[in-house]
Amino acid sequence: MTRRLAFNLFDMTTTGHLAQGLWRHPDTERLQVHTLAFWTAQARRAETGLFDALFLADVLGVYEGYRGTRDTAVREGVQVPNYDPLLLVPAMAAVTDHLGFVVTASTSYEPPFAFARRASTLDHLTDGRVGWNVVTSYLPNAARNFGHREEIPHGERYQIAEEYLEVLYKLWEGSWDDDAVRHDTAGGVFSDPAKVHAIDHSGEHFRVAGPHLVDPSPQRTPVLYQAGASPTGLAFAGRHAEAVFVGGSTAEIVARGVRAIREAAEQAGRDPQAVKVFAELGVVTAESTPAAREKLAALDAFASIEGYLAKTAGGGPDLLAYEPDELVERLHERGASGAAGYNRFPPGTTVGQAIDSLRSVGQGAFFAVGSGAEVADRIEEWAAQTGLDGFNLRQAITPGSVDDFIAHVVPELQARGRYRTSYEETVLRERVAGSGPRLAASHPGARFRGAFAER
Repeated sequence: MTRRLAFNLFDMTTTGHLAQGLWRHPDTERLQVHTLAFWTAQARRAETGLFDALFLADVLGVYEGYRGTRDTAVREGVQVPNYDPLLLVPAMAAVTDHLGFVVTASTSYEPPFAFARRASTLDHLTDGRVGWNVVTSYLPNAARNFGHREEIPHGERYQIAEEYLEVLYKLWEGSWDDDAVRHDTAGGVFSDPAKVHAIDHSGEHFRVAGPHLVDPSPQRTPVLYQAGASPTGLAFAGRHAEAVFVGGSTAEIVARGVRAIREAAEQAGRDPQAVKVFAELGVVTAESTPAAREKLAALDAFASIEGYLAKTAGGGPDLLAYEPDELVERLHERGASGAAGYNRFPPGTTVGQAIDSLRSVGQGAFFAVGSGAEVADRIEEWAAQTGLDGFNLRQAITPGSVDDFIAHVVPELQARGRYRTSYEETVLRERVAGSGPRLAASHPGARFRGAFAER
């Protein structure tokens, strides 16, 4: 049986998400990202294209690794300005009926009680169409923005995240019983006090009394996404994630990452196939291959090498600080910071080659240029090679990149049974996990169901 793939539209509430310099293109609408009109149009577009969800990335600081200053990032619009993604979701939900919304939020800097309330509110307002991309934040500037002298060490960030999720599970899954809300107008009982519980959490990092301020939402816990690639991050994903966004510079490296995630889930006592794995996808397509290649050349004319260098140096090395013939993979061994930024370049890539590769929007392990049929061929090939469950489609320009994908690639994938032809599910978890609206019984969060009612 042909396996249907999942597709999220990848975006960020900024002009320069992943295609640096393309905000200058005459056909893009990215300069309007601060408006509701831009985002409601984007949501309608994604739902018309039958995307599973709109996946919104986020960062809490600016990129200042390039040349030791934030100036290039600010000048080039490299993910700054950057607006709060959670505030946009209700407006987008109001103009759609099925599209999911995956929002990125950090466990390192916001108290869990406040985030639990916001996430439950969004799950109510969207009728259960919300997912949470769990991150621990990696930019040094982000740490300083929240009162830290320096970035919280990697291992400690994940220790905080573990307790953070425990608090959230207690609030989302255990604080309110399923039948707590009565709406008894005759008896004057909105909610049964005996069925609403304090959680009285007292841990190393958090003290939270509860109860949760929001009654049970359609999913209770939003669908949990994660993108950690380190051994610690993989173990965390194996325990908690329902979907994982994996990176890698080649299909072979991504395939190893997929296997590692499934092994981590199995070690955590979960069904390894219960965790869905996604990778980033870039596409330039048109009615023919020559037309697509012509379109790519036109896009590349607006690409900013300095913008890409500033982005790379935010989560990896400042490439201009090294000799052109040095191997990128060895920079980390020599003490350069930001290991995450090295993974985008294939093994054996020199600094000079890495810089040259940043001159085009055609970057990454999964980039395809060509007709809809040719792009569909590549997508099927990559899915077979890696075991991926789906892709996050990045954009060069908006709305052109999405419109082209919907016009040329989606029909090809649908004809092959690889892309949905309609929405059947009610809430996002049903779409991602293929199960009910609640966390699976094997998920660690499920153990808090009814935990406080028994006290």
